[in-house]
Amino acid sequence: MITRRNFVKSMSTIAASIALMGTASLANAADTIKVGILHSLSGTMAISETSLKDMALMTIAEINKKGGVLGKQLEPVVVDPASDWPLFATKARQLLSQDKVAVTFGCWTSVSRKSVLPVYKELNGLLFYPVQYEGEELEKNVFYTGAAPNQQAIPAVEYLLSKDGGAAKRFVLLGTDYVYPRTTNKILRAFLHSKGIKDADIMEEYTPFGHSDYQTIVANIKKFATGGKTAVVSTINGDSNVPFYKELGNAGLKAKDVPVVAFSVGEEELRGVDAKPLVGHLAAWNYFMSLKNPANDEFKKKWAAYAKSAKLPTAGKPLTNDPMEATYIGINMWKQAVEKAGTTDVNKVIAAMGGQKFVAPSGFTAEMDAKNHHLHKPVMIGEVKADGQFKVVWKTPGPIKAQPWSPFIAGNDKKPDEPAK
Repeated sequence: MITRRNFVKSMSTIAASIALMGTASLANAADTIKVGILHSLSGTMAISETSLKDMALMTIAEINKKGGVLGKQLEPVVVDPASDWPLFATKARQLLSQDKVAVTFGCWTSVSRKSVLPVYKELNGLLFYPVQYEGEELEKNVFYTGAAPNQQAIPAVEYLLSKDGGAAKRFVLLGTDYVYPRTTNKILRAFLHSKGIKDADIMEEYTPFGHSDYQTIVANIKKFATGGKTAVVSTINGDSNVPFYKELGNAGLKAKDVPVVAFSVGEEELRGVDAKPLVGHLAAWNYFMSLKNPANDEFKKKWAAYAKSAKLPTAGKPLTNDPMEATYIGINMWKQAVEKAGTTDVNKVIAAMGGQKFVAPSGFTAEMDAKNHHLHKPVMIGEVKADGQFKVVWKTPGPIKAQPWSPFIAGNDKKPDEPAK
């Protein structure tokens, strides 16, 4: 017989069971730490960004194999913003608001980073940005693991001006039409002025994302080069690099005549190009795959094994490059900071990031600056070889501290060397 007392007791037991089930499901949900991966896997930037997504997945798998972070496995949440800059902001909001990721690793172009920045500030998210950029930014919610201009652009142009670099007297500043090339070239023009190069000896030109016809531009470069020893500084991004380099080869514009130094071309971008006509052209980075040291040997070995096990389409020719190294460093440093903080709480992780160190595949120990959210990194210049790899022809003796605010832009000397709280 069901009495009122028995009924109330039964209902209490059921309610308690439901509550326990709810608690268990919450506990299960909290058993992983979600990590956002925000890279273009389609569109004009996929040629560069897809490998960063894969490197992030490799690094996460490696960390999970060693026990994860704070005893929990990392759960990657991969989204494709498709080289669509407003879509980057939409996907960033999804990662933070719906997926509740603890951190995001992503973006390549500065326009994509600028697109997501308001979202990370509004929702107090954490973004690790792995690509060289124009500087002129210092944000509490971002850690920059790529190079600032003084860690890539300025040393590269100094090299071109030097005897070893060909003692250039005229410069072509050629880029994709968006914030990174335009701001970098503004800095470089001021730097060249400080070295006595006049505006008449600087040619500046921009092409849209996805541009493919470089015949006229290369012809104009050849014509400009008749006025004196000329070098090209290329800030072309994405898949436009392939037709640009093909046209250089078609036009017979050899490195000994007009050297090109690129800031967004590495081993991955040269994958689809016959590199033989490009031998001797240059790239400036903080890492090259060809570096010989134990840390890089291990890095390349792990990447080749992962590419094979994940059945990546590039597994037959597994390449590493600078932004892949910067991704690898960033994820490992974030792990170290979380373990130091004892939590994934964004503010506590930010506080724990300053001074983090990691033995990088470059062979140097990368260090996150105590204040300015940028890495101390070595600078290297490599020459293209016939196999699409780079021979390092110049490098700094050790890591260089980043200058987020370039001294070649007026008023920057008054800007703080740490983000606003």
